[in-house]
Amino acid sequence: MPALLGPPPRTAPWLPEAARNAEQVVLLVLDGLGWDQLRDRAAHAPTLASMAGGPITSVAPTTTATALCSIVLGMRPCEHGVVGYRMRVAVDGADRVLNVLRWRTSDGDAREAVPPASVQPHEAFAGRDVAVVTRGQFASTGFTTLLGVKRLAGWTESSSIAVEVGTRLRAGDPFVYAYYDGIDKIAHERGFGPHYDAELRAADRIVADVAAALPPGAALVVTADHGQVEVGDRAVVLESAVLDAVAFTSGENRFLWLHAKPGGDVAALADRCRAEFEAPGLAWVRTRDEVVDGGWYGGPLAPEAAARLGDVALVAREPVAFFDPSDLGSIGLRCRHGSLTAAELRVPLVAVGSGDV
Repeated sequence: MPALLGPPPRTAPWLPEAARNAEQVVLLVLDGLGWDQLRDRAAHAPTLASMAGGPITSVAPTTTATALCSIVLGMRPCEHGVVGYRMRVAVDGADRVLNVLRWRTSDGDAREAVPPASVQPHEAFAGRDVAVVTRGQFASTGFTTLLGVKRLAGWTESSSIAVEVGTRLRAGDPFVYAYYDGIDKIAHERGFGPHYDAELRAADRIVADVAAALPPGAALVVTADHGQVEVGDRAVVLESAVLDAVAFTSGENRFLWLHAKPGGDVAALADRCRAEFEAPGLAWVRTRDEVVDGGWYGGPLAPEAAARLGDVALVAREPVAFFDPSDLGSIGLRCRHGSLTAAELRVPLVAVGSGDV
């Protein structure tokens, strides 16, 4: 974000050439579009495939809540502290698991009990007044508040994205941020198949329409928050040998945090998980200290952010998902993300200038 917000010439060596000297820049985030999936289906996305650039890596975990914060804030997860889709929080001295995208705990709406600014106080876009072109229904959500969005240009149908972007560019905005979530939703619901291919073609048309709306001297940059892995029905439901030592779980089903019972033996829990899941090659098993000390979040975590993690992480290596039997609500999702495989980590960073598409 700091590189894109700066005036031309932008000298970051990883930035596609089209964006380096552009007077206006649009950043379009296509939720869930991994580089590997795009590369394998380039025929369905001719506009994206023709744009200059290549793959970059997302953050850990490869999940929307963490990655979008890193994108709009220009910060590593260790700096913004949003360390997953579901995080441990304290409410009136009791542990709760906060669903960051829905901003809910088991008690319901958490906007009062857990004010978003208390979780992530930094301003989006370095405090600049940036137009955010996204679904209008996101306007008053806790996650939008968490991101620090100040000026939301809402759309109801995806055909309006290019219209809204073009309106802001013609008004002279030097930078516009746009977000589209269709690819991620279809992948979760349908997996990789004809529905996914049709959605990729639809998303490519959105990209083409936004590129066509660029005035002279402007550029469009496209990236994503994470890729996907097709898991299908390969669910691993945790059994009592592990759960007897676990108070609750958080994170995502491919980066699941186990929170040990108070006074529990974390080392023994980790050893049990290594025997159960790492030895057969299903997952990497790491303790909280191993994850933090290994720099998975980009650096040291502040104590309040570290407290949002569990004690032992199950990080999927194979196309499987891990489930607490008390939390099976999403067991039917076909594609998933969260882990650190190439298909989930690698995302596109491609760009095109006005008149080039």
